[in-house]
Amino acid sequence: MSIAQSLASSTSIQGACQSLGIPRAFFYRSKDSHGSRVKKLRMPPLKLNPEERQAVLDLLHSDRFMDKAPHEIYATLLDEGEYYCSIRTMYRILNAENEVKERRRNHQQRHYQKPELLAVKANQVWSWDITKLKGPQTWTYFHLYVIIDIFSRYVVGWMIAYRELARLAEILIAETTAKQEIQPGTLTLHADRGTSMKSKPVAFLLSDLGVTKTHSRPHVSDDNPYSEAHFKTLKYRPEFPERFGCIEDARAFCQIFFLWYNTEHRHSGISLLTPQTVHYGQASQALEKRQTTLSAAFVNHPERFKNKMPHPQQLPQEVWINKPCQIKETSLMT
Repeated sequence: MSIAQSLASSTSIQGACQSLGIPRAFFYRSKDSHGSRVKKLRMPPLKLNPEERQAVLDLLHSDRFMDKAPHEIYATLLDEGEYYCSIRTMYRILNAENEVKERRRNHQQRHYQKPELLAVKANQVWSWDITKLKGPQTWTYFHLYVIIDIFSRYVVGWMIAYRELARLAEILIAETTAKQEIQPGTLTLHADRGTSMKSKPVAFLLSDLGVTKTHSRPHVSDDNPYSEAHFKTLKYRPEFPERFGCIEDARAFCQIFFLWYNTEHRHSGISLLTPQTVHYGQASQALEKRQTTLSAAFVNHPERFKNKMPHPQQLPQEVWINKPCQIKETSLMT
């Protein structure tokens, strides 16, 4: 008995088909009428070729669809006039890759570098963001664009518009840099990853102006703390309304608010000075005046100060967005 006959007698058709990875019915359909020979295996006409299969797999792995179920992906593509394969085929491809339960584990997340920005004077680092102001009707909003200097906390530019558009942001940035007389290569503009912030028109403008741009990491509010804190100050003001009747009302309110914020608000982050005082280099004179007042008070009543000369809080010499750990450790040791 030959080896082939020995294997044929000891192996069933079902076992052989399982070993070869083909359906048993396909084996019988492939036999000729005499059952003595097997026809040449052909690819089923409904099956995707390797290139088509890989295209579907890449689509399922994409950022747009990695969190969606195959039936959602199928319907979305169909609504957009595209058809790759059936829902069942999508499941079959995912199952072959052992990805039916969780595809995100196989998706390589992009690593975003933590921004580390330092400002030691005004107009070195600006932060900008956009917040929504509620309009007169439910689900209606006005968009407030604000650019703030992180060293002085001075609002260098702001604008209110009906919508968030990269073109509007481009106009605001261009006008603000011109007003502050920013020289090429001296300013870094920081923002989150909003649509307008990452738009090509804004990127091209900043490149033309010689302004360096940086972005926060996704879902990390601490990467843009100065804009977030500023919006909190705005919306926690006692006179801040629940809704604005029209865009003119919003603009009128912000004109009063930003004038107060820049010229009257004693900011705790800048030694209780006003942003305007720090931004335009008047901080040292203001602190000297405070020292004179405290010295006179000490002379009159030294016991009230436990016989120690009082000093006003000094202005921070540097302001960081995400101060490096090495610098933090060094400052704690000194």
